[in-house]
Amino acid sequence: MAGLVFIVGVIVSAQTLITNHSATARVAALAKQAGNNQGASSNSVFPSTVRPTSQQISQYTVAPALPRYLKIPKLNVSARVLQVGLNASGAIGTPNNVFDTAWYTGSAKPGQPGATLIDGHISSWTTHGVFYNLGQLNPGDTLQIVRGDGAVITYQVVRTQIYNVNNVDMKAVLSPVTTGQPGLNLISCTGQWQKSTNEFNERIVVFAQQL
Repeated sequence: MAGLVFIVGVIVSAQTLITNHSATARVAALAKQAGNNQGASSNSVFPSTVRPTSQQISQYTVAPALPRYLKIPKLNVSARVLQVGLNASGAIGTPNNVFDTAWYTGSAKPGQPGATLIDGHISSWTTHGVFYNLGQLNPGDTLQIVRGDGAVITYQVVRTQIYNVNNVDMKAVLSPVTTGQPGLNLISCTGQWQKSTNEFNERIVVFAQQL
């Protein structure tokens, strides 16, 4: 029943994500780490619905090159960016608070070649999650990542894509929307709730490119 209040991680196989031995080892390590540390992934627990205090947000720190905050001006979103890997089932982890987002550590760091992938919750039983209004973003809207070193990287939305939960194009999700330009991709649940599977039947992905 925990699936009722959090985003079910997107299932990805090692074969889909990797093409060489070193990448295989990295994905295996991420899965082992997530399996031993459920605090980094909320796939087996109810995420908190307690809004972080301003002090908790301001005191949150990460390494210089990592994403610290995600800002979406149009949606009035300013959220911490936690870090998640893969769990033992091969699913991308989700943040342990509905008001936080999470950077998938198997994706690119902000501003570096490739795409930075960030996920977030749509809602709980009692409150809207950080990505509840993600579908309201349109091409041209801006997003910002504040890194641990204070650098602000701005992105512009290019397009939004809806996928069936069983047919998510993980190659696209983990790739920049514009070839050769660093990207930022945001993913969350959408569609209809399925009692048979305890999850939503669709995923929404917002693709943005660095300006």
